[in-house]
Amino acid sequence: MTGRYDKFSTLRQEGGISGFPRPSESKYDAFISGHSSTSISVACGIAKANTLDDKENNFTIAIIGDGAFTGGMAYEALNNAGRSGDNLIVVLNHNEMSISKNVGAFARYLSNIRLKKGYINLKQNVERVLDKLPLIGKPIKNAILDSKSTFKNIFLHDNFFEDLGFKYFGPINGHNIEDLVSVFLRAKEIKGPVFIQVETVKGKGYSHAEENPGAYHGISKFDVETGNPDVAAKDNFSSVFGNELTNLASEDSRICAVTAAMSDGTGLNAFKEKYPERFFDVGIAEAHAVTFCSALASKGKLPVFAVYSSFLQRAYDQLVHDTAIDNQHIVLGIDRAGVVGEDGETHQGLFDLAFLSTIPNTTIFAPTTFTELKVMLKRAIYDTEGIVAVRYPRGSEKLQLDQNEFSPSADYVYKKAGSDTLVVSYGRLFGDVYHANSKKHSVLKLNKLHTLPNEVITLAKEYKNIVFFEENLKTNGVAEKMFLQLAKEKFNGNFEIIALEEPFIMHAKSDSVLRKYGLDFESIQQKLNEY
Repeated sequence: MTGRYDKFSTLRQEGGISGFPRPSESKYDAFISGHSSTSISVACGIAKANTLDDKENNFTIAIIGDGAFTGGMAYEALNNAGRSGDNLIVVLNHNEMSISKNVGAFARYLSNIRLKKGYINLKQNVERVLDKLPLIGKPIKNAILDSKSTFKNIFLHDNFFEDLGFKYFGPINGHNIEDLVSVFLRAKEIKGPVFIQVETVKGKGYSHAEENPGAYHGISKFDVETGNPDVAAKDNFSSVFGNELTNLASEDSRICAVTAAMSDGTGLNAFKEKYPERFFDVGIAEAHAVTFCSALASKGKLPVFAVYSSFLQRAYDQLVHDTAIDNQHIVLGIDRAGVVGEDGETHQGLFDLAFLSTIPNTTIFAPTTFTELKVMLKRAIYDTEGIVAVRYPRGSEKLQLDQNEFSPSADYVYKKAGSDTLVVSYGRLFGDVYHANSKKHSVLKLNKLHTLPNEVITLAKEYKNIVFFEENLKTNGVAEKMFLQLAKEKFNGNFEIIALEEPFIMHAKSDSVLRKYGLDFESIQQKLNEY
């Protein structure tokens, strides 16, 4: 339909087509979309622009899943769209799933509407009878459909969407094309906002996905016949984080785990099963999650919010206003920090360091290994005040480190060598940096990224050359902040930053992205040999 069939085999591959709508890729992609709950706001704006341009016969259609209805932005948009008077049609795809199973009162409300199928059956039968009556049939049908006090209220009582100003149709069987066409044509006859609730089965037609929709929401290569992944799953930072948090919770009833509809992706399923009374899935509502955690903390609890780096962006105001000002102690498990690969520009975890480091009363830890993640999580919960972020990448660790040599309990580890060059790095990238250096130059490993201890600046300023490798944006990164601190101390040596140059990085394998910016093992080794 959009002319991309011949490129479909390149989906989410470097140089290929995106996994998300991108207007720069196709004129059929109306607006960029990678995060949830935005479609009604976008459609509301486009519909209003059409009204201002006197395009009366244009229709703007927003398609949104019921998982996205757990996000507050959807309600903000509905509140405006319902009284807009514009030709706007909202199609709700209701399958009771986002990535995790949908939660909350509104998910229950939609299911209750789904159960009241007597209404839609009666409505269709009445319409068929009235359509057959000569002369008076259609006027009577239209009067009934447009009335606020018809038999509809007998079956549905109050309807949330109609109360907001929408004409409501549903529930409709989303797998019946004839029913869909009929209701869409009817919606186009109505001037003003229309809401259509469509019922579907997630994974419809593929038994493995129908039985386990969460796992198949986004999946790597797998065997179509068996549903088995091509490569057996290994431990990763997410699973290690979730298991360690569960272990800590077994010894401390104050620990609570919070997720924004991502219990599987953030490794919290074990916690959810073992301590359901202390596990809270707030839906796709990161801003609410932060304030909720801050309130838990105000009453003596130890809340840990596991969230993808790119999704935490939605909660910046709450971190400042509801957490930092009153110095509430919450822990952020920031998953997918750094380059994430095939999900591309909407999901790269490249901004959390920049915005978190602007917030007072905030500490940021960056583990290199699974062992360090466990130690730093415990430090974050028990040994540090205020907002404490433990940020870790997607995937597995790159190397093991000797804890006696590289203590994860220290804010930094310094290994002095005979050269006049100091090599600095942190997180998973430190593994490649350490091996590529081969003890030629002095090494500084940062475990705590914000704020840098004064002694780090003191030891660094004695070197002629400082080379900082960072899996993060060069602008507003840790390296840039370190350089500013050094400048205040009159450092006049050479300071080189090897980091990501572009703020929005396209989809490609993580290794390929790192190689492009000189952050793979061979490039790091070559750079260090120059010194």
